Amino acid sequence: MSAEQPRAQPRRLETLAGDLWGGLAAALVALPSSVAYGVSVFALLGPSFLGPGVRAGIIGAIGIGVVAPLIGGAPRLISAPCAPAAAVLAALATSLLAGNGGVEGAVSPERIAGLFVLVGLLSGCLQLVYGFVGGGRLIKYIPYPVVSGYLSGVGVVIFLSQVPKFFGWPSGTHPGSGLATPALWQWPAVVVGSATVAGAVLAPRLTKAVPAAILGLAAGLVSYFVIGIFEPGLLQLEHNRLVIGPVGGGLGSILGAFSGQWASLSGFHLSDVRSVLMPALTLSVLLSIDTLKTCVVVDALTRDRHDSNRTLLGQGAGNLAAAALGGMPGSGTMGPTLVNVNSGARTRLSGAIEGLFVLAAFAALGSWIAWVPLSALAGILMVVAFRMFDWHSFLLLRQKSTVLDFLVIAAVVVVAVGGNLIAASGTGLALAILLFIREQIRSSVIRRKISGAHISSKQHRLPSEQALLEKHGPEITLCELQGSLFFGTTDRLFTELAPDLKQCRFLILDMRRVQSVDYTAAHLLEQFEAILKEHDGYLLFSRLPASLPSGQDLKSYFSQVGVTAARQNVRVFETLDDALRWTEDEILSGAQTSPAGGEAPLALAEIELLHNFEADQMLDALASCVVERSCASGEPVFRNGDPGDELYLIRRGSVRIILPVGSGDHHNLASFGRGDFFGEVAFLDRGIRSASAVATTATDLFVISRSRFDELSRAHPLVGLKMFARLARALAIRLRRADGELRALYEA
Repeated sequence: MSAEQPRAQPRRLETLAGDLWGGLAAALVALPSSVAYGVSVFALLGPSFLGPGVRAGIIGAIGIGVVAPLIGGAPRLISAPCAPAAAVLAALATSLLAGNGGVEGAVSPERIAGLFVLVGLLSGCLQLVYGFVGGGRLIKYIPYPVVSGYLSGVGVVIFLSQVPKFFGWPSGTHPGSGLATPALWQWPAVVVGSATVAGAVLAPRLTKAVPAAILGLAAGLVSYFVIGIFEPGLLQLEHNRLVIGPVGGGLGSILGAFSGQWASLSGFHLSDVRSVLMPALTLSVLLSIDTLKTCVVVDALTRDRHDSNRTLLGQGAGNLAAAALGGMPGSGTMGPTLVNVNSGARTRLSGAIEGLFVLAAFAALGSWIAWVPLSALAGILMVVAFRMFDWHSFLLLRQKSTVLDFLVIAAVVVVAVGGNLIAASGTGLALAILLFIREQIRSSVIRRKISGAHISSKQHRLPSEQALLEKHGPEITLCELQGSLFFGTTDRLFTELAPDLKQCRFLILDMRRVQSVDYTAAHLLEQFEAILKEHDGYLLFSRLPASLPSGQDLKSYFSQVGVTAARQNVRVFETLDDALRWTEDEILSGAQTSPAGGEAPLALAEIELLHNFEADQMLDALASCVVERSCASGEPVFRNGDPGDELYLIRRGSVRIILPVGSGDHHNLASFGRGDFFGEVAFLDRGIRSASAVATTATDLFVISRSRFDELSRAHPLVGLKMFARLARALAIRLRRADGELRALYEA
């Protein structure tokens, strides 16, 4: 105990030091970005809302930054206001100001600021729901083209929204006319914005010790004050449209924001909830995707695994706290998180430390934030937006197979830019369904299709029966299905099976790997049965799942919709082997060759293995070592692990050879019928039984013991020679047939 304590103490100190440095470095990245996002949203409400925008961004970084990791965020994850949150809130503000937000008339800026709180609260609640119901796993399965389109669309929206601030245009200037009219450009703003962009882009090439956003902001501030030397008006806060202006600071500012935001919600109505419900839903999904995407990157860097549902619970709680304090919602952000990881952070504590450092910076430097140029913040966001855009998506145009994926990305981006992110979310959902259907259509639901000429049941047949089955083998088609049978795959299934439906009498559909079946597919199966019935054919199902992933009982469903109920030419079997065996028996019955069943017991001379023994006058000698035995249906002939050296010849009935497997289950190796033999392995090597033999009907046997047979062979050598030659030939035929079936299975 005393030896372990000295070692544990340095480790804890090392971990704490890494979390402290990581949290500090992450705060330096998150702070300017949070300010920029807050300003980009609240600036739409008017110049007087720049201060509240700064406070909303910083308070959001504090609230979600501290609460999310403490509730259950992923280790090393840094949560702060982000681009998707800014884009959704900006779209909502624009819509409400224009009177298109689902409420009557335009909404006042003060009320919109209060509705931002409501959006944040609803979004946080939805994320908590996602976490509680296990939605973390589902959100990760949204197709990548849809996610790429979302994030690229957000990047374009953010970039375009910052262009007016970058050029310093007057409020309400259309981007087209602004770019075409250089007289509207505020050249100090352009220079400061350009310096900020250059600093943020070139910073990683100069040093990685200081975050790029900090160096970019520093470059913008330096250029601003250098220009101020030549234009003294820039060094005054009053009536200065190029800087943020007074924002306040300290705990009093946070408390003021808290009371002010909640006061604006005092008279909200149900219509307000309806107007922000879709933006909140969109925001919750985007924030969750952004967070989990960041977690996946962190997992790859740290060789760790995050808990998606627990992470969403932390994010939901963090966004609730941020909204309650009057701050912006956010997500697990890539930039600050990577800085945190590279600075040595190891635990969730680093995320909370980052939020506390932002709080300390706001308390100490709140008054200095007033001098931050708006074009510098615009430059930072334009760099972030540029990097958010998925430029690699253009590579999808190189191949025809990925053109549709590119079109999905482009469609979501176009809707996000031309309409809004809420409409883009609906477009993305519809296209996600389209992508799913596309993938299902492109991949066949037929896993394997084999003709009956290349596969048979495990029921061993006499050579004469086997020859007949090989002749009629093309009348059987075995088709193993997989995946989802639904309206998107039925046409291809019918096309692939149409030639077989015209030629075969028995269509066996093995359903073991089927994941789902809809009514369209069920109706197609009814059509299969009708087509087969026209030429006295049968539709056979094997291994119908009792419980699909959806919980559906396929056997009951088929009965309810009429696929199997009251249909004479449909059969359902528990195993594939049972289905194959039934078709073979039907073929043999039709050819007036009776399969193993209730016929009279065979005499010794009628056993296939002993043909011509009587002509060579050796049958009487062999009969001296033969013992008769009868078994009832279900009675074991021998068990796995039993000692034994007997060879069994079936006079009447049938016997199944089964191999015991784990958990008390078993695997059917083969079945033998009237006139066939089994037990030859132990007869040849005198070892213990490797499988069990069970009579499946009332069975009569001839039993030949190896010890008695050896005594006979010494007196009659030709009997032994002929018996072993016959066994060798029969085993060779069985092995050849097994090889042919394996080849057919691999080639199908």
